[in-house]
Amino acid sequence: MASEGEVSFGQAIAIGLGAIIGAGIFVLSGTAIALAGSLSLFAFIVIGILSLLISMQLGELSTIFPHAKGTTYSYAYEAFGHELGFLTGIMVYFSFATSIGAIADGFGAYITSVLGISKGFSIIFSVILIIILTILNILGIQKAAEADFYLVIIKLSVLSVFIISAIILSLRIFSFSHFESKPSQIGVVPFFSSGISIFFAYTGFQVITSFADKVKGGVNKAAKAVILSVVISIIFYVLVALSMLFLVPASKFVINADPLSFALSYVHAPSWLYYLIDAGGMIATTSASLAMILLSGRTLYQIGKDMNFPSFLIKYDQNKDVAPNAIIISSAIAIVSLFSGSVFVVASISNFGLLFSFLISSLAIFHFRRKGIIGSYKTPFYPWSVIVTIILLISLLIGFPKEALIINLGVMLSIIIISYILKDIREEKSKYK
Repeated sequence: MASEGEVSFGQAIAIGLGAIIGAGIFVLSGTAIALAGSLSLFAFIVIGILSLLISMQLGELSTIFPHAKGTTYSYAYEAFGHELGFLTGIMVYFSFATSIGAIADGFGAYITSVLGISKGFSIIFSVILIIILTILNILGIQKAAEADFYLVIIKLSVLSVFIISAIILSLRIFSFSHFESKPSQIGVVPFFSSGISIFFAYTGFQVITSFADKVKGGVNKAAKAVILSVVISIIFYVLVALSMLFLVPASKFVINADPLSFALSYVHAPSWLYYLIDAGGMIATTSASLAMILLSGRTLYQIGKDMNFPSFLIKYDQNKDVAPNAIIISSAIAIVSLFSGSVFVVASISNFGLLFSFLISSLAIFHFRRKGIIGSYKTPFYPWSVIVTIILLISLLIGFPKEALIINLGVMLSIIIISYILKDIREEKSKYK
């Protein structure tokens, strides 16, 4: 039994699964297949291994800086200074804020599917969801987001029903020709494009390291919980992707935000199953959107507080435990991101900032190791595991759509300019002190 304040090994695994298996699989699994066909099955495994490598490196950094705020920008700041720390922090925040748009896009797709109306109305429902959840957050009802962990049972149950039902339904229609990919789905670029969409579904793994010091048995036990959580997630994700391919040929998949619903409609599944999966998709996307609005708002507040942003950005309501202005800004960014393109483009915009922050974190491992600073938990197979991580992260850039690259490079350039302006202001103020 874990004492009060401690997290047992089983609880750590459950929290890890709750963080990893979220809205991403409901929203982007079909996009992964649409981009790389049956090769996406291999991409699910490769990205799962990459996520595992990154989580272990974040685990080492968390033991070097146990009192850090837990986000990658803290490690960038400690390793490389104020400017790169600032850039990393804003990119992480931008990633969180735009992820709200990708997740809400999935909600819009699933609710239009339930209502049987045109997908053209999807974006309207997505915007309405963001506005409603923003209001709930500002009112202080964001506490519900902290209970998102308990919804893991619902999400896993719905996905399990989908897998079992897909196997049963496929008995009369399955053919190995379902695994045959179109020419456009074969190659290096389609593989890494699929990897980008899959990475969005795995990104919850970064949450796991935040409670490593509270796991009963210490960081080594926490590391085992991380590994087991990611391995279980890989198995679950591959099973979902396989189930979809049992129902629908790889060549028939298209980029959409309600892939499970699409697969069931393709085989004319029973109405009750169709509505159950749609309900599961709406629950997953609603809870994830609520949590990400809260997380992005708090992230901007924390960065603003650390970096001395203007007071209106770091306004905090202690009674309701929210940063209202930061939440409004995050939701505004999310709504704008909805109009940037398909769900794949929106997810790619979101992924860029996280990939950048993870790359900086991997480089931070090298930085601290060279200085002889090593945490109580050591990244296994160093330095090769870190080198492989860096190579895979850079390789994923091959799969980014140009819209996502242009938007993120523009954001990075703006951040660099703002960073130096703020630096000049700080230096100017210091002269008069």
